[in-house]
Amino acid sequence: MATIVKCPTCRRDVPWRDDSPCKPFCSERCKSIDLGAWASNRYTIPGPPVDDDAFDVADPRARDA
Repeated sequence: MATIVKCPTCRRDVPWRDDSPCKPFCSERCKSIDLGAWASNRYTIPGPPVDDDAFDVADPRARDA
């Protein structure tokens, strides 16, 4: 019997199985909503501020650091 978890987006019950293509989400839609939340900075990981200029990929010197 599969373990049941809650979809992080809509809170529906979802069976946790190896063959579940969207786990832990119930659908591709909920998976995309979650990705959009990360991309729009609605979710954050606590920690010290990061200097975004240090990761400027347009500056070739930043890649060598």
